[in-house]
Amino acid sequence: MSGIIQKYHQYLPIDEQHIVTLHEGNTPLLPVPRLRDAICPKLAQLYLKLEGLNPTGSFKDRGMTYAVSKAVAQGSKAIICASTGNTSAAAAAYAARAGIKAYVLIPKGKIALGKLSQAMIHGAKVIAINGNFDDALKIVLQIAAQGGATLVNSVNPDRLEGQKTAAFEICDVLGSAPTHHMIPVGNAGNITAYWKGYCEYFREGKITSRPRMMGFQAAGSAPIVDGKIIKHPKTIATAIMIGNPASWKASLAARDESEGLIDKVTDREILKAYKMIACLEGYFCEPSSAAGVAGLIKYAERGYFSKGDVVVCTLTGHGLKDPDRAIEVSAKLQTVRPTLKEVLKVLKI
Repeated sequence: MSGIIQKYHQYLPIDEQHIVTLHEGNTPLLPVPRLRDAICPKLAQLYLKLEGLNPTGSFKDRGMTYAVSKAVAQGSKAIICASTGNTSAAAAAYAARAGIKAYVLIPKGKIALGKLSQAMIHGAKVIAINGNFDDALKIVLQIAAQGGATLVNSVNPDRLEGQKTAAFEICDVLGSAPTHHMIPVGNAGNITAYWKGYCEYFREGKITSRPRMMGFQAAGSAPIVDGKIIKHPKTIATAIMIGNPASWKASLAARDESEGLIDKVTDREILKAYKMIACLEGYFCEPSSAAGVAGLIKYAERGYFSKGDVVVCTLTGHGLKDPDRAIEVSAKLQTVRPTLKEVLKVLKI
């Protein structure tokens, strides 16, 4: 077993002695026929790319393994990031693995505790600010520019280089590219990275077509769709609650070059998809991850897809990142006396 740098070394050049890995990648591409039949039966196949099964529970590990490896190769003794959660967890874990320091700035009260607990247990220095993600990013950019630590947010191109490997894996499994790729959009690095990966495989002749990239922002945090910076973004999907995406321009290029789209979905639509994924297919993702599936539902209802289309939806993070949300939207827990009669009464069997 190896991580993505070893597996795709020709695309991620670095001296082997500097590789920092937790054996990330090689995540399942799960066919989901029940979900397909419930959303869009005309599809030839629907797949979920389960990025929540990476070591720290999100797709961020792909970019972090390469960003931290390159930082170590350059002699850096510390990394720094702004985060709404998953980046901080991955940065802290890979810094611990590398034996270097990690500094994290988070927006106070806007990070799920599952993610915050990861950053803290891995030994990162975590500071909460009375501001949003964009405020935190401005500060860490200044610290990195002064040489205090290596920045590992997605403005670091090494992050996107690592994240593009998810597109490689999809093509390796399918033997081709899907017709459409649905993906959540927050800081917009992931949609950019996937498109980069598909394009590299296309240029090399490993695939003969490329998918339409279809990104989805949360309605209360949709600066790309609305065409303006959102100063106070709001959504239950905290991982994509970003008002000024770092990869804004690059994501528009991915959208346009692929003849795809970037749209928005409401919190209600996200939570509907979130529950459908769990109840119909048995996989537990975090709410933000469900934005792509919410977008699939939205466009299927509009008759967007054709018979024979093959769709991949990236689920970016595991549901245990935000367990409180799952409890909130699920049926109320019932408590009864410890007797067979009482239990059967509730079960109605």
